[in-house]
Amino acid sequence: MSPVRRSRFVGCGAYLPARVVTNAELAERVDTSNEWIVERTGILERHIAADGEKTSDLAIAAARPALAAAGLGANDLDLIIVATATPDETFPATATVVQAGLGMTRGAAFDVQAVCSGFIYGLTVADNFIRAGSAETVLVIGAETFSRILDWQDRTTCVLFGDGAGAVVLKASEGQGGLDDRGILRTCLHSDGRQHDALYVDGGPSSTQTTGHLRMNGREVFRHAVVNLGDVIKEALEGAGITAADVDWIVPHQANQRILEGTARRLGIAPGKVISTIARHANTSAASVPLALAEAVGDGRIKPGQLLLMEAMGGGFTWGSCLARW
Repeated sequence: MSPVRRSRFVGCGAYLPARVVTNAELAERVDTSNEWIVERTGILERHIAADGEKTSDLAIAAARPALAAAGLGANDLDLIIVATATPDETFPATATVVQAGLGMTRGAAFDVQAVCSGFIYGLTVADNFIRAGSAETVLVIGAETFSRILDWQDRTTCVLFGDGAGAVVLKASEGQGGLDDRGILRTCLHSDGRQHDALYVDGGPSSTQTTGHLRMNGREVFRHAVVNLGDVIKEALEGAGITAADVDWIVPHQANQRILEGTARRLGIAPGKVISTIARHANTSAASVPLALAEAVGDGRIKPGQLLLMEAMGGGFTWGSCLARW
């Protein structure tokens, strides 16, 4: 095989706001209970950003340990990509706020918006920049403050989400073009705009001139998620010529414990191979995959050389997967 450029993971980091909101606390605000939430979602608690704590603040706090783990400074970066559906402002891009906050005075920064799939989309964009030779070192961040767009009177949605940020640093390296290469091996992206009404925010600059609130048809989202995520995992595995048994860890979007379990059953994946943080983090949208990744790297479960499959589905619908060797 001839040498190829690979996007290798050289650092990761995470940040969760200090405030923890338990199911019991939510039960005091809306008609719900800890038992109801746990049975349907697997969620026990979530982190909520403090007053004045913005998405960019969370992103910067996650980026710093990622850069430290990589042994790099902000000006070693060529590009920052922030995946978020809850930007600080309509414009400028939250990524440029992060760029300034980190002290990066070169390169470029922009946002990507694919809701819960945003981090997978961001990895794919970064990988293509690196493969094309347009960047050597890229910081990819998933950061959300979904608490800002929740209807706190709607028990079907307000119990599901939390705030947080996760980040990775990708650096160009030379591989041999095979599955033993370290770094991103394959990405698969999809969307289906016909499913808009199943999961959306009922506001925006050009529609209502307001921020709006998250609205969701949970039954439809669940039904599509198990099928779409199973399919996009199979697509990645078949494209690489491997099976689920070859994968060391599945690092999924943390939407619902039942979705995680249903997807694993559909693919014949052992539950012990699935990284789950939903009980403590809830659904942090674009931040959920990098938060789970950072936790599993930090506690030693994910080790250098292991094969990972990351996947997510979000409003739009959007969905995607990323096969990578850590």
